[in-house]
Amino acid sequence: MDTALKLQTKNLDLFYGSFQALHAVSMDMESNRVTALIGPSGCGKSTFLKTLNRMNDLIDDVTIRGEVYYDNTNVYEQYDVIELRKRIGMVFQKPNPFPMTIYDNIAYGPKVHGITNKPRLDVIVEQSLKAAVLWEEVKDRLNKPALGLSGGQQQRLCIARVLAVEPDVILMDEPTSALDPISTAKIEDLIDELKKNYTIVIVTHNMQQAARISDKTAFFLNGIMIEMDDTEKIFFKPEDKRTEDYISGRFG
Repeated sequence: MDTALKLQTKNLDLFYGSFQALHAVSMDMESNRVTALIGPSGCGKSTFLKTLNRMNDLIDDVTIRGEVYYDNTNVYEQYDVIELRKRIGMVFQKPNPFPMTIYDNIAYGPKVHGITNKPRLDVIVEQSLKAAVLWEEVKDRLNKPALGLSGGQQQRLCIARVLAVEPDVILMDEPTSALDPISTAKIEDLIDELKKNYTIVIVTHNMQQAARISDKTAFFLNGIMIEMDDTEKIFFKPEDKRTEDYISGRFG
C-alpha cells in the first residue's frame, strides 16, 4: 500500500441481515486530502463511512466481508476499536454536544484517554477550539452549557471535540445538512484548513459542496461505488453515464 494512502478498502461487502448494503467497494483515500462521497439517499455512503472506524460494530446483525486498512493495518483484525476511533474521529449529521459545559465537552475525550492534568486540559481545550475556529466566540463562556450555542457553533464544537483527542483522520457524515448557509460556509472553510493536518472523508448530499471542498469524489449508487476520481473530472468528465446523469440532476 502506497504511503500516500491513509485509508483503503478492498472488496468490501456489508450486509444488514440478508440485505446487502455495500457491494465489493474498493477505494483508496489519500493523506491530507478531502474525499467526498456522493450519491442518492440510501445508496450506501454513510454505511461505507462507518466501516472505516467500525461504527457499524454497534449495529446488530451486520456482516462485513473484505478488508479495511488504516496506515497499512487491517482495522478489523489488528486494531483495538477504542484506539481506532481515537485515531479516526467522526462528526455526525446533527450536532450532538454532550449536555455539559463547553469546556467539559472538549475535555471529555482527553480525560477518557487518561489526561487529568488541569493545565494540560486547558491547553487542549483552547487549541481544539482555535483549530475549529470557535475560540473567539466562546472563550468567555467555557463554563456555560454547550447546548446554548447555535447549531453552527454546536457543529464546530463537535469538530473541536474530535480534534481534542488528536486524531489522524476525520470522518464527516453530512456535517452541514442541518445548518444555515453562513454556518455551512464556516464549516467548509474549516475543512479546507483542517486538511493541512488531517485526512478527511465526507458524505455530502450537496453536490456544490463536494465540488467546492473535495480533492477526490466517489459516486455511489445502490451500494456500489460507480467511480472515483479527481473531483473536477467526476463533475466535468465522468467516465460513467450514471455519474453524469446524477450530477446533472436527471435522478437522485
